[in-house]
Amino acid sequence: MATQTSDLLAAAAPRTVAVVRQITDDQLDLPTPCQDFQVRDLLNHLYEVVVNFQALAGRSPVTWADKPDHLTDGWRDRFETETGRLVEAWSDPASEEGASPGMGMPQPVVGAMALLDLTVHGWDLAVATGQPYEPASEVLPALHELAAQLAPTARQMGVFGEAVPVDGTPSELARLLGMTGRDPAWTSR
Repeated sequence: MATQTSDLLAAAAPRTVAVVRQITDDQLDLPTPCQDFQVRDLLNHLYEVVVNFQALAGRSPVTWADKPDHLTDGWRDRFETETGRLVEAWSDPASEEGASPGMGMPQPVVGAMALLDLTVHGWDLAVATGQPYEPASEVLPALHELAAQLAPTARQMGVFGEAVPVDGTPSELARLLGMTGRDPAWTSR
């Protein structure tokens, strides 16, 4: 079975998995658009998101305090496997019912948060390591709506930076990045 959340995650996941697979060990210490995060840190964070949001799909408690290093032997393959499990966890229609006991938000919002991290951090990692990145176009409308909804609280909690204005006629991705506090023109140089 599938849900709206799992369909969107399934569209977004392969693009981020492809970026992660191309990251070389000598790129792990490069800076990223996420202040205070090197590529290694962001990969570990994204791995935690992928694993913890599987549990959140089933309304199980999660811990964000543990910060294990997931970048051990076979980490690229494991990331792909865990991302597949994330999509699978959100394909159960029950995953979208009610509110998350741990996060106090409607389950569809929680699932969309995983989608936001998968998409935006996919771009973060791609730009940090010199790779192209084009998000799945079908995820962008839902992510714009979510980012607008979460922005005030996310900025207050330090999850989003201050909005970055984007000039001209920005792409849908550039608008989303600006809403989350990223400069779409960011480079490591």
